[in-house]
Amino acid sequence: MKKLILGLAFAGSLLVNAQEKTDAKSTSPITFGVKAGFNASTLSTYDGYDNDQKMKAGFNAGVFVNIPVAEKFSVQPELLFNQLGSRTEEKNSSSNSYRWEYDYKKTLNYLSVPVMVQYNILPQLYVEAGPEFGFLLGGKDKGDLTTIKTSGNTTTTETTTFSNKIVKDLHNKFNFGIGIGAGYYFTQNFGVTARFTAGITDIYKQNSGNAIRNNAFQVGVAYKFK
Repeated sequence: MKKLILGLAFAGSLLVNAQEKTDAKSTSPITFGVKAGFNASTLSTYDGYDNDQKMKAGFNAGVFVNIPVAEKFSVQPELLFNQLGSRTEEKNSSSNSYRWEYDYKKTLNYLSVPVMVQYNILPQLYVEAGPEFGFLLGGKDKGDLTTIKTSGNTTTTETTTFSNKIVKDLHNKFNFGIGIGAGYYFTQNFGVTARFTAGITDIYKQNSGNAIRNNAFQVGVAYKFK
């Protein structure tokens, strides 16, 4: 929680500084907007081993404020509901008569505060980079375990489904990452966005193995109120 407060304080200081520069230079006006999009996320370890992980679908949605600080530069803090996690598929066969298949999804819900520094290559096209601070709201572990048994000419299939809330006490409530991305506005109001955010902090408080971190690719739309 202390880390989240520090992160928000850092974002707030950027906002104040940006506001002062904007007032002093009288550049483009500050604009507010809403955005939403699709997440393709994974949980990865520092050595790149993914443990048969696949991309998990999720979404993000929230609000932002765009604050010009120079002719081509602006700072854009955002407040998003951000759905991260991963999907794991495993298959194993202990013998010709018995095998199992495991399909498991871990969903982690965050209140995320990205603070992006944007550079306008063209008036309608920008690239961006910056930190993202997140606070864990909750999540769910959900999956299916299918066992296939063969005896002679008879095959029996049994599927067990589970769905449980995550144990928040085992997870770090603060999440920190670095994002890079780009966006294009077709009009003054409507645009499309793309961003990749790489996790820096471990999602677990205690991890006996390698650090496990959030990674997400996001695509979506944005609308500025002008």
